[in-house]
This record gives sequence, structure tokens and C-alpha cells, in this order.
Amino acid sequence: MAIAFPNRSRSYDATRRAVRFWGYDRSMEYSFFIMADALKQMQPNLQVDAIYILRAFDVNRERIYEIAAKVYARGRKGSYDLNIADV
Repeated sequence: MAIAFPNRSRSYDATRRAVRFWGYDRSMEYSFFIMADALKQMQPNLQVDAIYILRAFDVNRERIYEIAAKVYARGRKGSYDLNIADV
């Protein structure tokens, strides 16, 4: 189960208070969400506003991808939430 993140797109989901991004295992696409609280754990002074949350994602993108790959390796699901416990 190898996951890759070639698509650099991301978006802020206000309902979930999370950044959504996508990973691919061969031809299958999976949605990942990193919660704003988890990003705040990475950047304690983070302002909880969509623009700042997206910037925090961009700054920590490689670390987030590493975390997402570990969460994905635990088992396949329709989508994956990355929480404070994962950071």
C-alpha cells in the first residue's frame, strides 16, 4: 500500500475546520483532511482563519504527507482524518 501525493491542490473545508487534500494509490484517489487543531499543534501561533490555515498546510506540506502516509498504511478507508494524535 503505497500512497503518493502528486496533486498539490488543497482546499479549506469550513464545515470540518480542516484542509482537504488528495492522495493516490495507483489509480485510486483518497481524500485526506488535516484538522485545524493538528495544524495549530505544528504551528502554535497559527491564527484560525482559512488563509493562515492553508499557509500552514503549505509550510508543513512534506511533514503532513509523511503523517498521511502513516495513517493510510493503517488500513484503507474512504477518507482519512489527521488529528492532533497523528502529529
